[in-house]
Amino acid sequence: NFLNEVFGNWTDSIRALETCEEVLPHAEELHIVSRCINSLAMKACADPSLFSWPMSGRTDGQSPGGTTLWNGIGVSSKPQPVTEDWWYEDVSFLRLPLYKRLILAVGMSSIKQESIAGSIIHYAKRHLPLLGRQSSFQNGSRVEPVSIISAPSEEFQRTLLEELVELIPDKKGVAPTKFLLRLLRTSLKLQASQSCREILEKRIGSQLDQAALEDLLIPNMGYSVETLYDIDCVQRILDHFMLINHDTIDSNCITDEGQLIGGSHSLTPMTMVANLVDGYLSEVAPDVNLKLPKFQSLASAIPDYARPLDDGIYRAIDIFLKAHPWLTDSEREQICRLMDCQKLSLEASTHAAQNERLPLRVIVQVLFFEQLRLRTSIAGWFFVSDNLDNSQNPSGNLALTRNDGHAQARNSQDSIVAVDNMRERVSDLEKECMSMKQEIEKLVKAKGSWNIFSKKFPFRLKSKSSGLKVPKTCNPKESPSSTAPLMNAKVNQSN
Repeated sequence: NFLNEVFGNWTDSIRALETCEEVLPHAEELHIVSRCINSLAMKACADPSLFSWPMSGRTDGQSPGGTTLWNGIGVSSKPQPVTEDWWYEDVSFLRLPLYKRLILAVGMSSIKQESIAGSIIHYAKRHLPLLGRQSSFQNGSRVEPVSIISAPSEEFQRTLLEELVELIPDKKGVAPTKFLLRLLRTSLKLQASQSCREILEKRIGSQLDQAALEDLLIPNMGYSVETLYDIDCVQRILDHFMLINHDTIDSNCITDEGQLIGGSHSLTPMTMVANLVDGYLSEVAPDVNLKLPKFQSLASAIPDYARPLDDGIYRAIDIFLKAHPWLTDSEREQICRLMDCQKLSLEASTHAAQNERLPLRVIVQVLFFEQLRLRTSIAGWFFVSDNLDNSQNPSGNLALTRNDGHAQARNSQDSIVAVDNMRERVSDLEKECMSMKQEIEKLVKAKGSWNIFSKKFPFRLKSKSSGLKVPKTCNPKESPSSTAPLMNAKVNQSN
């Protein structure tokens, strides 16, 4: 009867199970341990809001009566909403053998896999000091304090880590990628077994698109440290990701220079991994000990269609060339084949055209594709402007305007939006033409004023008129001596 009352209460069951650790053989014979674990597993899987169990006996400063003690004074506290992680804290105080049995019992029920993974993460943060210290160093934020007075030995932490890795559910996305990468880094520090590291690498590879760049920078822990970061580990993780997504890669079709049919506008997991790998290459490229084959192997694992723009891989190549100035021309051309000059943005193309570290052939390709792109754009502008002029021509086919009036109006409106810059340029040219026309008219008016001014001098006007109209107005009775002024007028006119 006493044990039935104990097992009916969550807090009493936890205390009883902790007490059994001191006399474990006798408690096993009396089946107290198994009954405690079954009771705790049932309560952890049930909805706590439907029962009146005390959720936790670990909260400091809270009395059993539901009042909070503040400097020894009891103050009534409001009931806090119960979340799914209400049992993580209590079970984290159990030792590893009993905790493992409890997690296995909870996993046999219909509880969510995310809840089991959350409990394992909480337990690992409490009992693995290296994991907590690494978390505070990476994030620069405060981590949960480790409630262990003396730090456990590395052998204990290694065994604990290997056991916890096997307890993590296999379902994809259950455990955060950030936590898995921290476990992998800790396993490298503790020199865990090869099978443990392989499990972590495969699970990280299955959800590599959810990883962050700062967590992927794993320091090299090997005996023969060649590079600053463990590039071989990242290569294995990337290979697992490509192996899982192999069917997706084969089913995709490439139409025109890296554009993917039906999915070019969405950020696919492959594109996210491509951006992640390009950023990782930019971080490890300054390492002078990084060899060209490793850089190429990691960069070439990403298919061409996964990079809508090659600015990221170009940046990594530029940093690598800057850190390795002793590369030969053939090696420079070999590493530049990893990028496509046609998929560089305007800023990247401008930088590449002036980059002295690139081979001359690559610079020529960049300039050629930029000129080709410019010619294509200009041809498209003229084509759109011609269509716009034809659509606005009133002498077109009347039947077509009647039948497809709305469609042409819509197309012409889209064309107007596309050629705003061209129309502005045309209007500027028209203004310049108008100003030139006005200048010509001023010159014509100035010439007319010169004719009026010449009328004020009769002798020149008469000589000019006599020189031009002498066959018609000349008097036959006039003296031959009048031919001298006529010749003088002709000379003046020619001058």
